[in-house]
Amino acid sequence: MRVVSSAPTRIDLAGGTIDIWPLYLLHPGAQTLNAAISLRAHCRIESRADDRIVLVSEDTRERVEAPTAADLDLDRLPLVARLVHSFGVSGVEVTTRSDSPVGAGLGGSSTLAVAAGAALAACVNRAIDDEALLTLVMNVEGQVLGVPTGVQDYRPAMYGGVLAIELGVDGVRTVPLPIDADALTDRLVVAFTGASRNSGINNWDVFKRRIDGDPTVTSAFTDICRAAGGMRAAFLRKDWPGAAAQLAEEWAARKRLAPRVTTPAIDGLLDRARAAGAWAGKVCGAGGGGCLLALTDPERKSDVSATLARAGADVLPVRIDRNGLNLERS
Repeated sequence: MRVVSSAPTRIDLAGGTIDIWPLYLLHPGAQTLNAAISLRAHCRIESRADDRIVLVSEDTRERVEAPTAADLDLDRLPLVARLVHSFGVSGVEVTTRSDSPVGAGLGGSSTLAVAAGAALAACVNRAIDDEALLTLVMNVEGQVLGVPTGVQDYRPAMYGGVLAIELGVDGVRTVPLPIDADALTDRLVVAFTGASRNSGINNWDVFKRRIDGDPTVTSAFTDICRAAGGMRAAFLRKDWPGAAAQLAEEWAARKRLAPRVTTPAIDGLLDRARAAGAWAGKVCGAGGGGCLLALTDPERKSDVSATLARAGADVLPVRIDRNGLNLERS
């Protein structure tokens, strides 16, 4: 038996952090916008002649073995180990890898959870619908992180394309947006800053401050919600500069929400990108490092990319990925 799966990582365009329950309940009309990109997370499961469990991470070059799933050390390769434990699979070797840099802020761990969860479900012939799988892998990742997790990162991995994730009292709704994927790709630059995200920057501090009613955090979230709605409307009008203007508003609000989301190095890269012709830019994910994205006129994309590369960033050859989870069994 062999099961192979992959799922796309994502860029978060607007609305991040507010996708953590119950923050979105405090801001009516909350939504996030994100897009799946062609850097994928991969999982391969192969049966063994014995009952042992073997986990292999090609990214970290780590190998973990145990007699059974129940014997796995959940502190080693913890995300995959907990998923294997949850599905109760035995007699397999699970190998994972990711196309995105470690700490890139592209939702890599959430994407890997979706790819691995789907492969494990297929391995044990467990019928599970998309939303139930997303809930399971989100909860498992929450166990690994030890803090509440948001809902947005799992959906681009499952569905692909450009998505609005609508958040409200009646739950979470995934809305595919009729955006020309090639047109967005032509206007998109994604670059790795060379530094992983700063682990000191996390959503938990912001979460607590919003629950406590911190006025600065509350105001920043309100502006982030407004920018997400404005960006969605601009995208639907095919108003690319208008969407970029909302990206700039979202980034300004996010810096008020968590000032450490940026660094002098990131500010310098974004300044250089704008000087080269980018309309606007922001950091992906928690910030403090990882990847940044910029929206630009297609005629200036090569200039922006070259400028970021000269400044030391690694420009990633990404495109919008229309496809979500891919699963093959043989």
